[in-house]
Order: sequence, then structure tokens, then C-alpha cells
Amino acid sequence: MKLIHLMGMCLLSVVAMAQTETDTIKTYLDEVVVSVNRWEQNQREISTRVAKITPSLIQLQNPQTSADLLGLSNQVFIQKSQLGGGSPMIRGFATNRILLVVDGVRMNNAIFRSGNLQNVISFDANAIQNTEVLFGPGSVVYGSDAIGGVMNFTTLTSTVSSSGFRFSANAFARYASANEEKTGHVDFSIGLKKWAFVTSITKSDFGDLKMGSNGPDDYTRPDYQVRDENGNDITVTNPNPNVQLFSGYNQLNVMQKVRFTPNAHWDFTYGFHYSKTSDVPRYDRLILKSANVFTSAEWYYGPQKWMMHALNAQLTKRTAISDQIKLAVGYQDYEESRHNRNFTGGNRNRRTDRYERVKAFSINVDADKQLNEKANLFYGLEYVTNAVGSTAERVNIVDGTTSGVSTRYPDGSEWRSMAAYAGLRYEINSKWIVNGSARYTNVYTYAPFDNTYFDFQFTEATLKNGATNGSLGVAFNPTLKIKLYANASTGFRAPNVDDIGKVFDSQPGTVVVPNPNLKPETAYNTEIGFAGKIVAGLNFDFSAFYTLLDNAIVRGPYTFNGQTQIDYDGTLSDVLALQNISELTVRGVQLGLRWDFNKQFQLASNLNLQKGREKNVETGEDVSPTHVAPAFGSTRFSFTNKKIRLMAYANYNGKIKFNDLALSERADAHLYAKDANGNPYAPAWATFNFKSSFEVAKFVTIDAGVENILDKRYRPYSSGITAPGRNFIFALRVKV
Repeated sequence: MKLIHLMGMCLLSVVAMAQTETDTIKTYLDEVVVSVNRWEQNQREISTRVAKITPSLIQLQNPQTSADLLGLSNQVFIQKSQLGGGSPMIRGFATNRILLVVDGVRMNNAIFRSGNLQNVISFDANAIQNTEVLFGPGSVVYGSDAIGGVMNFTTLTSTVSSSGFRFSANAFARYASANEEKTGHVDFSIGLKKWAFVTSITKSDFGDLKMGSNGPDDYTRPDYQVRDENGNDITVTNPNPNVQLFSGYNQLNVMQKVRFTPNAHWDFTYGFHYSKTSDVPRYDRLILKSANVFTSAEWYYGPQKWMMHALNAQLTKRTAISDQIKLAVGYQDYEESRHNRNFTGGNRNRRTDRYERVKAFSINVDADKQLNEKANLFYGLEYVTNAVGSTAERVNIVDGTTSGVSTRYPDGSEWRSMAAYAGLRYEINSKWIVNGSARYTNVYTYAPFDNTYFDFQFTEATLKNGATNGSLGVAFNPTLKIKLYANASTGFRAPNVDDIGKVFDSQPGTVVVPNPNLKPETAYNTEIGFAGKIVAGLNFDFSAFYTLLDNAIVRGPYTFNGQTQIDYDGTLSDVLALQNISELTVRGVQLGLRWDFNKQFQLASNLNLQKGREKNVETGEDVSPTHVAPAFGSTRFSFTNKKIRLMAYANYNGKIKFNDLALSERADAHLYAKDANGNPYAPAWATFNFKSSFEVAKFVTIDAGVENILDKRYRPYSSGITAPGRNFIFALRVKV
């Protein structure tokens, strides 16, 4: 009954939203996607929204990171707390409420937090072969965390060669002026009769980012902090306030894949992925001041390291129980650390270093079976386990001595998930297709607590949660060029180690303490949509959605041993904890229009609108949610022929007034422009851009472009770093 009610709310919300926003789509009804049920499926058969980002678009746009790559869809909003980051927002949800999948392996781990995440930059944007974004809950197939959507990345693959040997290679060098990016990339593949190999290496160096010159002065960096020769932290005037000092970093990505096809039925692929950044300055913390004095002398993430081994096997031999079976086994080793030191006070000479390491193992078995001409069954099993290590120390930077300090997470924590799912696609006739699926997931979370630094009233926390999720949708294809669809689905997110065991400062003066009594969040979603060709060359896309998140886990006032304030890292701080005290609703519409004048000229436009409210079920307080992005979209005019690609486009964002700003964002007032009353708000902005690609010889291509032509100074919503100013990009590519 709740889903029926929500379907009605979705329809009502479409009527109620006079201000509509739309999104860019790649709507080709005969296009194949794999995000919905892990198997290749035609777009016209599915009853949910899926967007694809193509390799040709990636080459033309030259994104610096995978976060920037996702932003190319103009359907995923990207927040950045620092240059070395990028946190996707999808339909009002972000961080641990959306899921990252790489080559069939879930990337979300036990310490994915509710705050902004930077993990998406770990994999290489230059080694991506295909990117798909599934909108709305994907928990039936992907399990916990897939509430707002699923981002499914497929990295470069190689093919075997019937002729016995095949070789190809790509290389490029790229420069971007706004942060003096210098990137070098090479990938090559070898194909034999039964074996194939692909290798990819990318090295990037990013300097301090320069912002635009036309915009709010609130975003500039007028001064910065340094340590002088006498060992004192001092404030120094920035000779160019548009240069965001201490924002640069570098990154290395390596990938090696080996494919083996012993016969016509078996296909094995082993993939090794490695990523490492340098230290990454936490820019939004470095610019934070209290009483016009910097709060931090140092604040940076240590090298972010990610290593993944992935084995994928596929059997295409028909049996009584399946036509195809896939096996995906993944092992990930992830390391991160945080390092901060106060600018003033008793701890100004002592740096706090906290280190985290997560080892994750997962195994997925997925099967597909054609029952008859009308019915297709897909089903699978999943097992995931995470082990969390967390250590910390405080270092005296004057004499090198160390002392103990509390860890960020309970060392030795565990997170496990076991699940089974099944789905059925039934073709009623040539026009009507029904999709239904269900999943049961059992999640176990364990955290042992150390009372050395905090007098916890418990020594451990164990959570055992089960969740049943379902999805029911229908796709109607009245013609080969038009599709209408509707679906209702549920999703969930089980509390992880970050939820139940973390001790940290969300902002200076507040401390979040563990809450071992959390329950899973449950999402109820409905969506209706249309995609198709209206007249020759004119394609139109529409979708409307409504999502209710029940038992939402949010921060709220709490007590620790009866106290509302405790000392944390030398600061008296208000006590908060994550609690199931909210009900969150998000509704929105997405519209897209693409006009193909002919084979060479194309005009495409999109805009996304979403509105949300978060209600505290205990107090009745109603506020704006943190991760509901403002209106955003893009309009692009492009020309393509055999040797030239040109694109002129505008990207734009709407305004968020102070009264509509989430309370958590108001607390980070230093990140925002100030209105006439001195209150923080997010101004509207637009940029004009141009990109080009020229094939100057058979194997040589030159990419050139300029972003933010008018040199606007702007900061995307919730971001801690100002966006690039006028940015000239040049890349030389060689392909053999």
C-alpha cells in the first residue's frame, strides 16, 4: 500500500513542480545496458532510467578524474571539498547512499561515510571503456547502499584474435592551464587466439588551482598559513588571491588485465588495479577561520591507496538451470589517512595522524535463463566481507616524540553481507514488457570499542539486520521509436562501521560519538518516464520520480555518559551521534531534448530539478536535506565529421537561498557567498565552453578547448574549493 501511495505522490509531484529541470541523456532505444540486472539488456526492455557516458565523449571533454567523468553526464552533480576529490550526488542522495561498481565488484566499503567521499577518483578516467548510471534504488541486484543510484564502470577490455596476433596502443599527453595539469597516459593490448592482455598506465600532476576573476570575493584566498624559520605558524598575504594555494596533488594509476578463452563456452578475465595519490590538502579546512584566525595550520589526507584484484568468469553453455552464468570475485585493499594540526592553542606543535585500512572480499554469482519465448529469469547470490583496521598517533613536530590518541574507528571492526535475489522479465506481447524482482539481504556489523580515551558504556556493538527489497516495473513500446515506462521499487542501507563506531569532529566544536543502536534505512521509490523520437531527428526524454527514505540516519544532539559536551582533541565540543530520527523525501523531474539536424550537426539540452525535505520525526522540525543539488543542466551544439569534432556548450546551476540551505551547509558558512544580510547562500552561475578534436594524421589526434571562457568565479553547491577559472586544455593523442 505504501508503494501505491508513493506512485500517486510521484504523479502529484510532477503537477506540483512548475519549475521543471531536465537532464542530458543518451537515449537510444536499441542501446544495450548492463546496469539493471548485470546482464546485457536492450534499453526498450527496461523500466528504469539508465544513462551512458561514451568513450568518444570522454576523449573530447578530457576529464581530469573519474569524478569529472561522471559530471559529463549532466545528470550527476559533483561536489568537491578539495581538488583531489569529487563526491557524486544522484537524485538527492550521495556518499554511502549511492553505489560504485567497477568491473562487477562493489567499491563501497565499511567506512564509506555520510560526509563527502573522494573514493571515485581512485580509478582511472582514461582506462574506462563504458560508464552507466542507474537512477533510483538498485538494491534488488546490488544490495545495501544503492538508494539514489548505481554507477557502473567497465574498464578497458581486450579481445582474442582469430588470426593469432593483434596489437593496438593509445597514448596521450595533456596540459590544462587552470591547475597546470600535466598528464601522461599509455595503454596497449595484445590479442592471441585464446589469450588477450591490456595494460594501462596514467600519471597526473595537478598544481594549485586558479579560480576565475569575475565573481564573489568571498571565494578568494586573500591569505594563507605557513611555518616560519623560527617554528611559528604565521599568516601571509597571498600575492594572487585567485590562486588556491595548497590545493595541488599528483596521482598514479596502473591497470593490468589478462583474458583467457579456452573454448567457446568459457571466458576468464583477471584484472589488477592500483591507484595512489600524493598527500591531498583538505582545502575547505585550510581556509576555515575562527575570529579571523586560521583554525588549522595543517590539514591533509595522506596518500589514498587502492588496490583491487578481480576475477570474472562467464559460462555461456546452456544447462537446465541457466543459459549463462557469471562469477565475479574481488579483493580490495584500501588505505587512507588524515593529518591535522591546530594553528593556535596547546596542540599547535602536535599533529594528529589517523590511519585507516580496509580489506574487502566479495563474490557474486549471477545466472540468466530463458524460460520460454516470453519469460526470462535472472537470479544470483552475493557475499561481501570487510575488515577494518584503524590506528592513530599524535606527533610532536618539534622533537619528533609521539603519544597516543583516539582512533577514528574501532580497530578490528567487521562488516559482512549475504544475499540472494531473483528477477523475471515477461514480454506480454511485442509492446508490453513487465519486470519484477526481489532480494533478501542479511548484514552483520561488529565494532569493538577501546575505553583508553573515552569512557564508553559498552565494549562492543553487534548489529544483525535483514532486509527484503522488491521492484516492479512496466515498459510500453507503442512503436519502435517510443517507450513509456513506470516502476516502483524499494532500497535499503544497513548501518556500517562508520555509522556505529566513528568518533570524529564534523566541524570544529562538535564531536560525533558512536551509537550502537542503529537500524537500516529503507527507501521507497516510484518513477514514470518517456523516451523516444517525436519527429525525424528530434528526440525527447522525460522522467519523474519520488523517493521516501524512512528511518533515515542523520546527525543529531546526543549525550555521552550523560554529558552534552566533551573534550575532543583539546576542544570542548558539542556531542552529536548518528540516529534513525529522520524521514527524507525527494521528488524531481528530468527532461532532455536532442535535435539531430543532420549527420553532422546536433543540438542537445537538458536541465535537472529536484526538491527535498528532511523531517525530524522526534521534534517535527522540517529542513532542507544536505545532498539535494540545485537546478543544473547543459546546452550543447556540436559538429562532427570523419576528422573533426567541435562542441560549443554552456553549463549552468541554479541558486539556493539561505532559507533553503541545509543546516549542515549553514554551519559551513565560510564555503559560501554572503547575501545582502550577511547570510551564506549558493549563487546561480553559468559557464561557456568550447572543445575540439582534430585528426591531423592517420594515427594522430589533437584535442584543444577552453572552459569557462568568461572566467567566472563560482563554487558548485556544497563544495569547499572554487571551480577553475578560464582553462585552456591541450592534448596530443597517438593511436596505433
